[in-house]
Amino acid sequence: MLTVVDKEIEAPQAGERTRFQAAAFALDRGLGLVVDVVAAILVLVEVAILSTTVVSRYVLNQPVTWSDELASLVFLWLGMLGTVGALRRNEHMRLTLFLGNLRPQTRAVVDLVATACVAVFLALLVGPTLRLVEQDYDILSADLGIPAAYGVAAVSASVILMLVSTALRVAASVPLPRFLTVLVLTVAVAGGLMLAKPVLLGLGTLNLHIFFLFGVAFLIAIGVPIAFSFGLATLLYFVFATRLPLSVIAGRMNEGMSSVILLTIPLFIFLGLLLECTGLARRIVDFLAMLFGHFRGGLGYVLLMAMYLVSGISGAKAADMAAVGPVLIPEMKRRGMREGDLVALLATSAAMAETIPPSLVLIIIGSVTGVSISALFSGGLLPAAVAAVMLSVAVYLRSGRDHVERAREARGRAIGLAFLSALPGLILPFIIRAAVLEGVATATEVATIGILYIVVVALLIYRYFPLRRVAETLVATASMSGAILLIIALAGAMSWALTQSGFSRQLVAVLTHLPGGAAGFMAVSIVMFIVLGSALEGIPAIVLFGPLLFPAAKALGINDVHYAMVVLLSMGFGLFAPPFGYGYYTACAIARVSPDRAMRNMVPYLAALAVAIILVAAVPWISTAFLP
Repeated sequence: MLTVVDKEIEAPQAGERTRFQAAAFALDRGLGLVVDVVAAILVLVEVAILSTTVVSRYVLNQPVTWSDELASLVFLWLGMLGTVGALRRNEHMRLTLFLGNLRPQTRAVVDLVATACVAVFLALLVGPTLRLVEQDYDILSADLGIPAAYGVAAVSASVILMLVSTALRVAASVPLPRFLTVLVLTVAVAGGLMLAKPVLLGLGTLNLHIFFLFGVAFLIAIGVPIAFSFGLATLLYFVFATRLPLSVIAGRMNEGMSSVILLTIPLFIFLGLLLECTGLARRIVDFLAMLFGHFRGGLGYVLLMAMYLVSGISGAKAADMAAVGPVLIPEMKRRGMREGDLVALLATSAAMAETIPPSLVLIIIGSVTGVSISALFSGGLLPAAVAAVMLSVAVYLRSGRDHVERAREARGRAIGLAFLSALPGLILPFIIRAAVLEGVATATEVATIGILYIVVVALLIYRYFPLRRVAETLVATASMSGAILLIIALAGAMSWALTQSGFSRQLVAVLTHLPGGAAGFMAVSIVMFIVLGSALEGIPAIVLFGPLLFPAAKALGINDVHYAMVVLLSMGFGLFAPPFGYGYYTACAIARVSPDRAMRNMVPYLAALAVAIILVAAVPWISTAFLP
């Protein structure tokens, strides 16, 4: 069974490979080296740009108006080059649950079919991305006058580089007969779909089930990486069920990664990895383990507390997980906690934390529905606390079945020394939150303060800063960011296709005419937003349905803040519920655990989260207790 992070593809041994295979292998390694070096440099450039912005605005009182434009451009190239590195290392999330039961020869053929699916998707996108570059060349940014084509070119370059790398890897390792077999099969399937196109065009909304339900499920089942499953299903829907140009997909990919708030993802990933490689994370974990490690499920409670503290700062769930996961998960693995439980707890804790202010989604709900943002901030703390308590119960019950290594109960002197050693790391979440709340840095910039803080502490206090490991973390940051961002980009393209198909309008019409009054409306809303959370990225779904459903809820006597909390928790549940919630695969990528290893373990934690949602929905006071 494959793990999430596999080694780069292995070429045949020197005595077994042909000159052609050896040359392909060497070219792929060289390509990978160049991509890794450039991506690592871009991580440092991103940190430098945002750090300079904070210093210029807060210290020198001279705001830099163009920094967001430059940072966004660098981010696009960083993310897109990261996708290339992730593809070479097999770090794009894929499900191998069904493949594990196949015979080795059959498994090899199916793996090659999955690779062919990726190659077809990339090959079909090359032309549209290049045309989009040409179309956007005359569109200039407001401050720097940078052509929008420079950002779109990152998408185009990554598509081409991934296609080249895929071809080289296949050439270096796949026997010619197997390659020809899969090639014939691919051509046959493509030909069959072309012949069926007139029929598919006449099926209307039934195509949504064919491509986005059965198509995605089939692609995931045969081992196509999750992001590419979303992308290929969307692309096939465009080609065979609509008359829309493929450039729309390229545009949606670019737009899906162009949000400034997504800058937090690579920065918090780097922050978390830097905490680990400089030793700050180990000091924090050792101290918390002294306090809680001798309790049953101790480190699980630590993870929940950490997510509650740092969540909401960045506004991006992936960034929240990236800030906490790399710090605690290695030690939790070392102490024997099941990998599946690690992912389940990380994912459900991120879903829990969405209502904790200052959350970007709370701000968006207020902006599109007219609900007071200050009221949403006041109402979000207790619902998250209820969910945290429910998840703590799940941790306690699950830990009773494990043989997790427990720390010995420490004495006062040892705890004091451990506290002093861990203090610089322990105050980091409070520094980050204070920097945001006091206006020192925005949610996008705040991770850079943490990064610079860690560098200073490591050099001046601990006097330990391993340059080689730091360089490796830069490459890992780019690769992990690419894997996460590609899921977000291609899920965004799929959600746009669902929206344009009229799916959203039909759903709202049905929902608002259901019997049952307020209780029935709330129950159906929970189910609906769980489904939407698994199919759509949270913010687009809120923007789409918020203005329509919030007035309906208010007309039924449901408090706006109460309804918002239920919606957010429900959407978080769907977003992190396998097999379609892409947040689940993001958690797997951060924890570096195979999705199929973790899927079964999600059940008790999702059940705990479901109980929390029911409690919050049934007891309005939980959401309205702090309202004026």
